This record gives sequence, C-alpha cells and structure tokens, in this order.
Amino acid sequence: MSKNKHRQPQTPQKPEREKILEEMRPGENESLIARYGKYILLLFAFLLYANTLGHQYTQDDAIVIYDNMYTQKGLAGIPGLLTKDTFFGFFKKEGKDKLVSGGRYRPFTPIMFAIEYQIFGKSPFIGHLINALMYGLLGFFILQLLTMIFSIRTDYKKHFEFIIFACALLFIAHPIHTEAVANIKGRDEIMSMLGAVLATIYTIKYKEKQATSDAVFAFLFFFMALMSKENAITFLAVIPAIFVFFYNTSFGKAISKMMPVFGATLLFLICRTLVLGLDMGGTDIELMNNPFIKLVGNNYIPFSGGEKLATIIYTLGYYIKLLFLPHPLTSDYYPRQIGIMSFSDPMVLLSLVAYIGLIAMAIVMYKKDRVVSFASLYFIATLSIVSNIVFPIGTNMSERFMFMPSLAFCLLVPHILYKIIKNGKTTFGIVAVLIVLFSVKTFTRNLVWKDDFTLFTTDVETSNKSAKMLNAAGGALSTESAKEQDPTKKKQMLTKAIGYLNEAVKIHPNYANAYLIMGNSYFYLAEYDKSILAYEQTLKINPQFQDASYNLAVALRDAGRKAGEKENNIQKAEQLLLRSLSINPKDTETLRLLGISYGLSGRHAQAIEYFSKITQLEPKNASAFMNLSSAYNYNGDPINAQKYKSIALQLDPNLKK
Repeated sequence: MSKNKHRQPQTPQKPEREKILEEMRPGENESLIARYGKYILLLFAFLLYANTLGHQYTQDDAIVIYDNMYTQKGLAGIPGLLTKDTFFGFFKKEGKDKLVSGGRYRPFTPIMFAIEYQIFGKSPFIGHLINALMYGLLGFFILQLLTMIFSIRTDYKKHFEFIIFACALLFIAHPIHTEAVANIKGRDEIMSMLGAVLATIYTIKYKEKQATSDAVFAFLFFFMALMSKENAITFLAVIPAIFVFFYNTSFGKAISKMMPVFGATLLFLICRTLVLGLDMGGTDIELMNNPFIKLVGNNYIPFSGGEKLATIIYTLGYYIKLLFLPHPLTSDYYPRQIGIMSFSDPMVLLSLVAYIGLIAMAIVMYKKDRVVSFASLYFIATLSIVSNIVFPIGTNMSERFMFMPSLAFCLLVPHILYKIIKNGKTTFGIVAVLIVLFSVKTFTRNLVWKDDFTLFTTDVETSNKSAKMLNAAGGALSTESAKEQDPTKKKQMLTKAIGYLNEAVKIHPNYANAYLIMGNSYFYLAEYDKSILAYEQTLKINPQFQDASYNLAVALRDAGRKAGEKENNIQKAEQLLLRSLSINPKDTETLRLLGISYGLSGRHAQAIEYFSKITQLEPKNASAFMNLSSAYNYNGDPINAQKYKSIALQLDPNLKK
C-alpha cells in the first residue's frame, strides 16, 4: 500500500504574487504605504514644487505658450498646432521651425496650453499648478506600475513595498527633474512619461485579462505619450522587456501583447509624417543648432568622427554623474559648456567604461538579478533617443533629457541597498536620507526658475563657457537695466552685460544675436560709436536681421544728435543722420534733426524739404508745421510761413505764437 494513501488532502497553495498582493489589499493589517503610498507621492510632489506657483514664464515658454500664435488663439489655434511643427507658431515663418535638428511634432502639451489660454488667459500660475499636479500624478502611477511588476519578486517578500515606495519617492525628489517641472514648457516630458507609464499599466492588464477596454486605454495613453514627446517610443522596448524579465513571457508572446501600443505608434508616425514629411531635420552649420561643428579659420566645419564620438561619450558620462551628485545644475549646456573632447581625456574613457559596464551588467545579471539587468537596459533604451547617437537633437545635453532614464537610477539605489542589507525598513530609512537631501536641493533649485533674469544670471555662473547662456545673461541684464533708476547700478548692469556678450562672441564669432544685444547695451550707455559697430557686425553676419537694421538707424540718429548738440560738429551730425535716413527714410525724428541742422547752417531750402516730409508723414503734427513755417520765414517766404503757422495753430492752439 502506498504511503500517500491515507495522507490528508493539501490545500492548493496560492502563487507567491497573489499572496503578497493579498497582504496589500485593504484590510486591518494593510500597511500605511499600501494604503496611502500613492497619495503621499502625489502630495509630496505638489508640495515640493509649490514654491514655483508664483513664478513667471521662463526660457522656452515663449516658444510654446505666450509667443506662440496658435496657443494664444486658445481653442481656435488647435488646428494649427495639429498641422504644423511645434515651433512654427513661434517662428511664424516656413523653414525656421526646422533649424533645430530632428523636427518637432509634439502637439499634445501645446493643446493643453491653448485650452488653459482659452480659460485663464496668460497665466503662468495655472501652468505651474498643472505641472506640479501632473508630476504628482506621474509619481502616483509609477508606484502603481512598480507594484504590479515587483509584487512577483519572491526575494523581496513582504518588504517589496518599502523598496518600490523608496524608488518612487526618490524619483519625485530628484533635483535633475527641476527643469522639466519648474519650467512650464517641460510638461512635454511629464506627459510623455505619464502616458508611457499608463500605457504600460494597461498593456499588462490587457495581457492578464484580455479585456478590450484595457487595450483601448493602452492605445490612447501611448498615443498621448508620443504626441507629447517622441521619447515615449523607447517604451516599445521597455514594455516587452517587462514581460520577459518579470513575467517569464517569451519574447514572441510579449510582442503579441503589444498590438495596442504598436497601433498608437503607427498612427503617430503617420500623423508626424503628414505634417513634417520624412525629413528628420538637417545638420545646420550654426553653432546654436548644431553643437558638433567647430571654427577653423573663418568657417565652421563638422567635428571629426573621433571628436564627435568622444564628446557624446563624455556627455553621457556626465549624465551619470548628475544622477549621483546633482550639483551644480544649470538650464544650459550649449557650446562650449561641453568642450571638444578626445579619447585622450580620462573622463571620456571613464564614461566609456561605465557604459560598457552597464551593457555588460544587463547581459550578465539577466539570470542572477533581473532588476539590475532590467534597470540597466531601461536606462540605455530611454537615453538612446536623446544621446545624439541615434540622430542629432540640436544640442549636447540637457537635464530634462534625464527625466525618463532617471527612473532606472531611482530603482537601482534602493534595490542594491536591499540586496546588501536584507531589510526593507532599514533600506527605506537609508534612502530616506538621500530623499531629504535631494528634496532640499530641488526646493532651492526651484527658486532659480523664478523668471528669466534670475535663471540666466544665476546659471551663467555655472554655464560660463556656453555662448547661449552668456548671451542670455547679457540680454537679461540689458533688458532689466531699463527698469533701474540708479544711474550707477544701471551702468554696472550694462557693463556686466557687455562682458558676458564679449565672452559669447569669443566662443561663437558669428553669433548675430549677441552682437545685437551688445549694440543695445552700448546704446543704453550712450556709447553710440561702439553701438553702431556692434549693429554693423550683426548685419555683416545676417544682412536680413530687421531688428539690427532698425536699431542701427536709431543709433546713427542719436549719434548724430549728440554730434550736433554736444560736440557742435554739424558735418559729422549730418553724415550720421543721412546714414540713418538711408536705412529708415520714414523716421520723423531723423528728418526733424536734419531740418534743424540745415536750418542752423543757413541752408533753409533743404530744411524746408525735410520739414515738409514730416508733415506728409504726420499731417496732424503741429510742431512739424511750426518748424516748416520757421524754415519758410528764414528762407524769405512770409506767405508760406504764415500759411503753415496757421495750420500749426489750428492743430494745437497752445503752440507759442
């Protein structure tokens, strides 16, 4: 007789994942993290960024919000946002929207801004409020996704909730995210990742339940993610990796469950192609749009292959450094904040070793520790699209590009600590210290994003080798100086601005906008000769720069006024004024000064000519008619003198008779 014949029947054991999830369901023994974790994350994110609610628009907000002709139209502008490059509404001219490599079709967040504009008008408060809320919502769903994935990890046992909660908190607190959250335009990063995370959640649900509604939601959320920013396309690799790594699903079966997100991707690519065509953007020979060019002689040429690859590898290594030590942070890494690198640089080699190590870890740890393996692959996959390796993105680097990849770092830190300590609560306690430090850094970094002046004049201290940041700081100081009433402080601000701008053109000698702002700064200092030279240099670089032409005319006019009134040099005054008039023939102040100059030198016929032009341009200008009357009087024509005097007095009886 078999020994098993009289054995009592055994109760079937529940799968480990089901047991763990059951412990997390509402009940008397439910932990605080399981019950309130997602809501704590939402509140934590909002409170962390609450100090941005009083901030103004900054940096690229002009491009997609307050200087975008489609966004400003509110609901009426939505068709334009859907049928044009995202930058078109700002540049308002065909071709200029393609200056930045890669093309931009990201209508979802601009549509959000248009709706906000329709309801609230120009309101940075609303923009910052929604950013903080959406960021909190992202933390909410990151925790939900991690719960779904890691509840099946039996080596975590009941401690897994501490690990994933620490991961989500670390993500929310990380200071490298300030650019994406504190800058309203950065919402594209938030919405893209939020859509990708939600699409992943519903794809997992669809795999488990085969419910049509889950497939529909996966499709809609992934389409939203892609329409927010193209980065979400990397989740085409992330989602099947989750199935393979954590659900022991074959790659073929994982792909078969991806039909909703594949469908969303296809629809997005069709929409993008219809709007932008197949052109992924050019490699513009302009340093502010292509960081991988250098000045040789008087011409810009592309980096050598080695220089470009070394610079990219160095940049990728710097991202890792910022994940571990997010200081100093800056809103700008344009040329030459990151210099032209070579493989002889130790930091390039260290970065190369780090990424080789990541790839090796992803492969070697697949069987030993799938969390480490998955996190390594997730980081590489989500970083690839902004690495400048797949295609050019128009800049070296930006902290916002780490928004999506940083989740890997936030997962690895508590996971590796737990593997060492073997205690969830202790692990959480250690990570909590890092969360506090990161939160303090985030809170203080937020203050820098108050407005353009604060941001640029702060970040230039870090990005002191970036032509773009030096130009931006110079522009902010030059603009702000107009509000300064103290002449000494005003001069100091303008002198500092000119210093930054001179550094900018040393880095980028063909930087037309820097020369324009330099011309403005010299103009405000009444150093007209230097102002004129700066404007002329601007036009030499870009002859079609209309602002430079207009400003040059004004500078020539005021230099002419100064030559006549203060230097008593009539000949110099007339030369400058005639140059000004050749640029802007309809400037009535230049015409008036020329009329006075000719009158003072006894050439009354010419004075009459210029005063007459003013009356033609401004037929209700009483002073112009009175000046014309005086010119006729000095020219010996009392009849016309009286005629125009009468017209002047009819227009303004208070004029001196």
